[in-house]
Amino acid sequence: MLITSNSSTNNIDVIQRNNVKISGQGNQAIVLAHGFGCDQSMWSYLLPHLESNYTVVCFDYVGSGQSQLSLYDPERYTKLEGYALDVIELLEGLSMSSVIFVGHSVSSMIGLLASLKRPELFASLIMVCPSPCFLNIGEEYQGGFEREDLEELINLMDKNYIGWANYLAPFVMGTGHSEELTTHLTNSFCSTDPTYSKPFAKATFFSDYRHLLSESKHPCLILQSENDSLASLDIGQYVHQHLPHSSLEVIHATGHCLHMTHPETVSVYIERFITQQAKK
Repeated sequence: MLITSNSSTNNIDVIQRNNVKISGQGNQAIVLAHGFGCDQSMWSYLLPHLESNYTVVCFDYVGSGQSQLSLYDPERYTKLEGYALDVIELLEGLSMSSVIFVGHSVSSMIGLLASLKRPELFASLIMVCPSPCFLNIGEEYQGGFEREDLEELINLMDKNYIGWANYLAPFVMGTGHSEELTTHLTNSFCSTDPTYSKPFAKATFFSDYRHLLSESKHPCLILQSENDSLASLDIGQYVHQHLPHSSLEVIHATGHCLHMTHPETVSVYIERFITQQAKK
Protein backbone atom coordinates (compact mmCIF):
# COMPACT_ATOMS: atom_id res chain seq x y z
CA MET A 1 0.00 0.00 0.00
CA LEU A 2 1.44 3.35 -1.05
CA ILE A 3 0.76 5.97 1.60
CA THR A 4 1.57 9.60 0.99
CA SER A 5 1.10 12.78 2.95
CA ASN A 6 -1.74 15.01 1.74
CA SER A 7 -0.94 18.70 1.99
CA SER A 8 -4.63 19.64 1.79
CA THR A 9 -5.05 18.96 5.51
CA ASN A 10 -4.31 22.59 6.42
CA ASN A 11 -0.67 22.05 5.44
CA ILE A 12 -0.16 19.96 8.59
CA ASP A 13 2.53 17.31 8.45
CA VAL A 14 0.62 14.72 10.46
CA ILE A 15 3.50 12.26 10.31
CA GLN A 16 5.61 14.65 12.34
CA ARG A 17 2.82 16.12 14.44
CA ASN A 18 1.41 12.79 15.60
CA ASN A 19 4.66 10.80 15.43
CA VAL A 20 3.07 8.41 12.94
CA LYS A 21 4.68 5.00 12.49
CA ILE A 22 3.56 2.68 9.70
CA SER A 23 4.50 -0.99 9.60
CA GLY A 24 3.31 -4.31 8.26
CA GLN A 25 1.92 -5.22 4.88
CA GLY A 26 -1.47 -5.73 3.34
CA ASN A 27 -4.18 -3.81 1.52
CA GLN A 28 -6.29 -3.33 4.64
CA ALA A 29 -5.11 -0.62 7.01
CA ILE A 30 -5.57 -0.88 10.77
CA VAL A 31 -5.18 2.25 12.89
CA LEU A 32 -4.27 1.72 16.56
CA ALA A 33 -5.24 4.55 18.92
CA HIS A 34 -3.91 4.63 22.49
CA GLY A 35 -5.80 5.60 25.61
CA PHE A 36 -5.38 8.36 28.18
CA GLY A 37 -1.93 8.61 29.77
CA CYS A 38 -0.48 6.27 27.17
CA ASP A 39 1.31 6.45 23.85
CA GLN A 40 1.68 4.21 20.83
CA SER A 41 4.30 2.02 22.54
CA MET A 42 1.44 0.29 24.37
CA TRP A 43 0.61 -1.45 21.08
CA SER A 44 4.06 -3.06 20.82
CA TYR A 45 2.69 -6.31 22.30
CA LEU A 46 -0.08 -6.57 19.69
CA LEU A 47 1.83 -5.33 16.64
CA PRO A 48 3.66 -8.59 15.83
CA HIS A 49 0.31 -10.36 15.56
CA LEU A 50 -1.02 -7.88 12.97
CA GLU A 51 1.90 -6.84 10.80
CA SER A 52 2.02 -9.95 8.61
CA ASN A 53 -1.48 -9.36 7.20
CA TYR A 54 -2.21 -5.65 7.59
CA THR A 55 -0.73 -2.22 7.15
CA VAL A 56 -0.69 -0.92 10.71
CA VAL A 57 -0.68 2.75 11.65
CA CYS A 58 0.33 3.84 15.15
CA PHE A 59 0.41 7.43 16.38
CA ASP A 60 0.47 9.68 19.43
CA TYR A 61 -2.23 12.24 20.12
CA VAL A 62 -0.88 15.77 20.35
CA GLY A 63 0.30 16.15 23.94
CA SER A 64 1.17 12.46 24.29
CA GLY A 65 4.27 10.41 23.57
CA GLN A 66 6.62 11.89 20.99
CA SER A 67 4.05 14.15 19.34
CA GLN A 68 4.90 17.75 18.47
CA LEU A 69 4.05 19.60 21.66
CA SER A 70 4.46 22.95 19.93
CA LEU A 71 1.21 22.21 18.07
CA TYR A 72 -0.79 21.61 21.26
CA ASP A 73 -3.92 23.77 21.35
CA PRO A 74 -5.28 24.12 24.92
CA GLU A 75 -8.77 24.96 23.70
CA ARG A 76 -8.99 22.19 21.10
CA TYR A 77 -7.94 19.44 23.50
CA THR A 78 -10.36 20.24 26.32
CA LYS A 79 -12.86 17.89 24.63
CA LEU A 80 -12.58 14.51 22.96
CA GLU A 81 -13.73 16.11 19.71
CA GLY A 82 -10.27 17.69 19.51
CA TYR A 83 -8.60 14.29 19.62
CA ALA A 84 -11.11 12.97 17.07
CA LEU A 85 -9.96 15.78 14.79
CA ASP A 86 -6.40 14.46 15.18
CA VAL A 87 -7.63 11.12 13.81
CA ILE A 88 -9.50 12.70 10.89
CA GLU A 89 -6.57 14.92 9.92
CA LEU A 90 -4.21 11.97 10.23
CA LEU A 91 -6.27 9.85 7.85
CA GLU A 92 -6.69 12.74 5.43
CA GLY A 93 -2.99 13.52 5.58
CA LEU A 94 -2.12 9.90 4.80
CA SER A 95 -4.76 9.70 2.05
CA MET A 96 -6.38 6.75 3.78
CA SER A 97 -10.01 5.66 3.91
CA SER A 98 -12.06 2.60 4.93
CA VAL A 99 -9.66 1.85 7.77
CA ILE A 100 -10.27 -0.45 10.70
CA PHE A 101 -9.96 1.73 13.77
CA VAL A 102 -8.90 0.05 17.02
CA GLY A 103 -9.35 2.29 20.03
CA HIS A 104 -8.32 1.49 23.57
CA SER A 105 -10.46 2.88 26.39
CA VAL A 106 -11.28 6.54 25.71
CA SER A 107 -10.08 6.15 22.12
CA SER A 108 -13.13 3.96 21.55
CA MET A 109 -15.27 7.09 21.94
CA ILE A 110 -12.76 9.22 20.03
CA GLY A 111 -13.04 6.76 17.15
CA LEU A 112 -16.82 6.87 17.35
CA LEU A 113 -16.76 10.68 17.20
CA ALA A 114 -14.43 10.65 14.20
CA SER A 115 -16.49 8.00 12.39
CA LEU A 116 -19.70 9.98 12.87
CA LYS A 117 -18.10 13.12 11.44
CA ARG A 118 -16.33 11.40 8.52
CA PRO A 119 -17.91 7.96 8.01
CA GLU A 120 -16.20 7.32 4.68
CA LEU A 121 -12.82 7.19 6.38
CA PHE A 122 -13.78 4.10 8.37
CA ALA A 123 -14.73 0.52 7.51
CA SER A 124 -15.31 -0.67 11.06
CA LEU A 125 -14.51 0.04 14.70
CA ILE A 126 -12.92 -2.16 17.34
CA MET A 127 -13.31 -0.97 20.93
CA VAL A 128 -11.01 -2.35 23.63
CA CYS A 129 -12.53 -1.87 27.11
CA PRO A 130 -14.69 1.12 26.11
CA SER A 131 -16.71 3.45 28.31
CA PRO A 132 -19.04 6.19 27.04
CA CYS A 133 -19.14 7.74 30.51
CA PHE A 134 -17.09 7.00 33.64
CA LEU A 135 -19.51 8.83 35.97
CA ASN A 136 -22.29 7.42 38.11
CA ILE A 137 -25.42 9.26 37.05
CA GLY A 138 -28.24 8.51 39.46
CA GLU A 139 -29.92 5.14 39.11
CA GLU A 140 -30.05 5.34 35.33
CA TYR A 141 -26.36 4.69 34.74
CA GLN A 142 -23.42 3.50 36.80
CA GLY A 143 -20.17 4.40 35.08
CA GLY A 144 -18.13 3.30 38.06
CA PHE A 145 -17.07 6.56 39.71
CA GLU A 146 -18.55 9.43 41.68
CA ARG A 147 -17.66 12.87 40.36
CA GLU A 148 -16.05 13.88 43.66
CA ASP A 149 -13.71 10.87 43.56
CA LEU A 150 -12.60 11.65 40.03
CA GLU A 151 -12.08 15.32 40.88
CA GLU A 152 -9.92 14.28 43.81
CA LEU A 153 -7.91 11.94 41.60
CA ILE A 154 -7.31 14.64 39.01
CA ASN A 155 -6.41 17.22 41.67
CA LEU A 156 -3.76 14.78 42.87
CA MET A 157 -1.99 15.37 39.55
CA ASP A 158 -1.16 18.89 40.75
CA LYS A 159 -0.16 17.88 44.26
CA ASN A 160 1.83 14.72 43.63
CA TYR A 161 2.08 13.73 39.99
CA ILE A 162 4.43 10.80 40.51
CA GLY A 163 2.24 9.53 43.35
CA TRP A 164 -0.79 9.85 41.08
CA ALA A 165 0.92 7.81 38.36
CA ASN A 166 2.13 5.15 40.80
CA TYR A 167 -1.41 4.76 42.14
CA LEU A 168 -3.33 4.82 38.87
CA ALA A 169 -1.15 2.54 36.72
CA PRO A 170 -1.53 -0.64 38.86
CA PHE A 171 -5.23 0.12 39.23
CA VAL A 172 -5.65 0.32 35.46
CA MET A 173 -3.41 -2.65 34.67
CA GLY A 174 -5.12 -4.95 37.16
CA THR A 175 -3.69 -7.78 39.22
CA GLY A 176 -1.83 -10.90 38.19
CA HIS A 177 0.29 -9.37 35.43
CA SER A 178 4.03 -8.98 35.10
CA GLU A 179 5.82 -6.12 36.77
CA GLU A 180 7.17 -5.21 33.33
CA LEU A 181 3.69 -4.34 32.05
CA THR A 182 2.78 -2.25 35.07
CA THR A 183 6.12 -0.46 34.92
CA HIS A 184 5.59 0.28 31.21
CA LEU A 185 2.24 1.89 31.97
CA THR A 186 3.56 3.75 35.03
CA ASN A 187 6.47 5.17 33.06
CA SER A 188 4.08 6.35 30.36
CA PHE A 189 1.93 8.15 32.92
CA CYS A 190 5.00 9.69 34.55
CA SER A 191 6.55 10.85 31.28
CA THR A 192 3.52 12.88 30.14
CA ASP A 193 3.60 16.53 31.19
CA PRO A 194 0.50 17.31 33.31
CA THR A 195 0.07 20.44 31.18
CA TYR A 196 -1.23 18.04 28.53
CA SER A 197 -2.37 15.03 30.54
CA LYS A 198 -4.65 16.90 32.96
CA PRO A 199 -6.94 18.35 30.23
CA PHE A 200 -7.00 14.91 28.59
CA ALA A 201 -7.95 13.37 31.94
CA LYS A 202 -10.84 15.82 32.38
CA ALA A 203 -12.04 15.21 28.81
CA THR A 204 -11.84 11.47 29.43
CA PHE A 205 -13.43 11.13 32.84
CA PHE A 206 -16.05 13.90 32.81
CA SER A 207 -17.49 13.40 29.31
CA ASP A 208 -20.73 11.61 28.50
CA TYR A 209 -21.21 10.25 24.99
CA ARG A 210 -23.94 7.72 25.70
CA HIS A 211 -26.33 9.62 23.45
CA LEU A 212 -24.09 9.07 20.43
CA LEU A 213 -23.88 5.28 20.63
CA SER A 214 -27.16 4.78 18.76
CA GLU A 215 -25.94 6.95 15.88
CA SER A 216 -23.07 4.64 14.95
CA LYS A 217 -23.27 3.33 11.38
CA HIS A 218 -20.22 1.07 11.31
CA PRO A 219 -19.79 -2.57 12.34
CA CYS A 220 -18.14 -2.67 15.73
CA LEU A 221 -16.37 -5.31 17.79
CA ILE A 222 -16.26 -4.73 21.54
CA LEU A 223 -13.50 -6.53 23.43
CA GLN A 224 -14.24 -6.48 27.14
CA SER A 225 -12.15 -7.66 30.07
CA GLU A 226 -14.08 -9.87 32.48
CA ASN A 227 -12.65 -8.01 35.48
CA ASP A 228 -11.92 -4.37 34.71
CA SER A 229 -11.72 -1.85 37.57
CA LEU A 230 -11.94 1.10 35.19
CA ALA A 231 -14.66 -0.03 32.78
CA SER A 232 -16.64 -2.93 34.17
CA LEU A 233 -18.28 -5.79 32.31
CA ASP A 234 -21.61 -4.02 32.84
CA ILE A 235 -20.28 -1.05 30.87
CA GLY A 236 -19.16 -3.27 28.02
CA GLN A 237 -22.61 -4.83 27.93
CA TYR A 238 -24.21 -1.38 28.02
CA VAL A 239 -22.16 -0.26 25.02
CA HIS A 240 -23.11 -3.42 23.14
CA GLN A 241 -26.81 -2.98 23.90
CA HIS A 242 -26.86 0.62 22.70
CA LEU A 243 -24.43 0.38 19.78
CA PRO A 244 -26.04 -0.84 16.54
CA HIS A 245 -24.14 -3.39 14.43
CA SER A 246 -21.98 -4.38 17.40
CA SER A 247 -20.75 -7.69 18.77
CA LEU A 248 -19.32 -8.28 22.24
CA GLU A 249 -16.52 -10.64 23.18
CA VAL A 250 -15.73 -11.04 26.88
CA ILE A 251 -12.16 -12.11 27.54
CA HIS A 252 -11.32 -14.01 30.72
CA ALA A 253 -8.84 -11.47 32.04
CA THR A 254 -8.25 -8.82 34.66
CA GLY A 255 -7.41 -5.22 33.98
CA HIS A 256 -8.11 -2.51 31.44
CA CYS A 257 -5.28 -3.15 28.96
CA LEU A 258 -6.14 -6.31 27.05
CA HIS A 259 -3.89 -5.34 24.14
CA MET A 260 -0.94 -5.48 26.53
CA THR A 261 -1.89 -8.39 28.78
CA HIS A 262 -3.57 -10.66 26.21
CA PRO A 263 -2.30 -9.57 22.78
CA GLU A 264 -2.60 -13.00 21.14
CA THR A 265 -6.22 -13.42 22.25
CA VAL A 266 -7.06 -9.89 21.11
CA SER A 267 -5.46 -10.54 17.72
CA VAL A 268 -7.51 -13.72 17.25
CA TYR A 269 -10.76 -11.84 17.85
CA ILE A 270 -9.68 -9.00 15.57
CA GLU A 271 -8.79 -11.41 12.77
CA ARG A 272 -12.08 -13.28 13.18
CA PHE A 273 -14.06 -10.02 13.11
CA ILE A 274 -12.28 -8.76 9.98
CA THR A 275 -12.83 -12.10 8.23
CA GLN A 276 -16.52 -12.07 9.10
CA GLN A 277 -16.94 -8.53 7.81
CA ALA A 278 -15.18 -9.39 4.55
CA LYS A 279 -17.73 -12.12 3.88
CA LYS A 280 -20.70 -9.78 4.19
